[in-house]
Amino acid sequence: MTVFRHPGRHRVAVFARHGLLPVELGIPHRVFGTARSGGEPLYEVVTCAVEAGEVRTDADVTVNVPHGPEALAEADTVVVPSAHEPDASWTDGRLSEAVADALALVRPGTRIASICTGSFVLAAAGLLDGRRATTHWDAAERFRRLYPKVRLEPEVLYTDEGGVLTSAGVASGFDLCLHMTRVDFGVAVANRVARRAVVPPHRDGGQAQYIERPVPELGAATGRAREWALARLHEPLTLRQLAECESMSVRTFTRRFREEVGTSPQRWLLHQRLERARHLLERSGASVDQVAADAGFGSAASLRLHFQAALGVSPSAYRRTFAGAAQGR
Repeated sequence: MTVFRHPGRHRVAVFARHGLLPVELGIPHRVFGTARSGGEPLYEVVTCAVEAGEVRTDADVTVNVPHGPEALAEADTVVVPSAHEPDASWTDGRLSEAVADALALVRPGTRIASICTGSFVLAAAGLLDGRRATTHWDAAERFRRLYPKVRLEPEVLYTDEGGVLTSAGVASGFDLCLHMTRVDFGVAVANRVARRAVVPPHRDGGQAQYIERPVPELGAATGRAREWALARLHEPLTLRQLAECESMSVRTFTRRFREEVGTSPQRWLLHQRLERARHLLERSGASVDQVAADAGFGSAASLRLHFQAALGVSPSAYRRTFAGAAQGR
């Protein structure tokens, strides 16, 4: 049975299990399903299960899944959401025979990602051994006990270990799918998807997934400083300057910033500069030296260093990959 019908599109299979959270099923469909270039879809997304038919959710509805595991054999990316009906991967660290047989159909080299505790399935399959991974913070202790070979980092939003990716709680699934879209088609496409889905454009994977005050009070205490910094990314900015924008001491500002944003001011500033550089490389013909200056890195050497550390490619290689395609998006 042929599941995917458009050979030019990146094929995504969402692997549903009983106890599925409906919102997690919707995340990859919403993100990948709305990515466009010149009006044409960039992905084809299908839902599959160990067998086609009804899949129970954690709500009072069921989902009619049209495809069986054969969809996994044709996918370029497989996404495994969490499920709230305990299975072997949750209870004793093993895959059920049905899930193991389904995952055995995934072709070597296929990218595979999990949302929330879907990471238990990846770990039980041995895909995370020796790798960095994350999961919902509330399941971290159980995860460590069942999968000691995995380098668990429960404090982060998502991890990307090449062809194997994991995300933390439900909202982090948006961040992970947007991250994969950025990797595949560049920041312009990902930001357009984020605007269409009305979610934040992107959060760095290293940000904390759990913050004691996840919803700041109206009139965020560090909002003016962030707005001020975004207008001056090309300038050398200091932590003291940011704190002075809010009439705070550096210590108080740093604490409030982390409470509201989930990361340090320095890390946030570096991420914003990298985002500015990516945008300029995609959308302008400026030289790498000029991009480095406009994004606040000071020199092309500094830009290359940070770009390579964050993305694994040079600015020039990134431009060759995405700049031409950006014109048609």
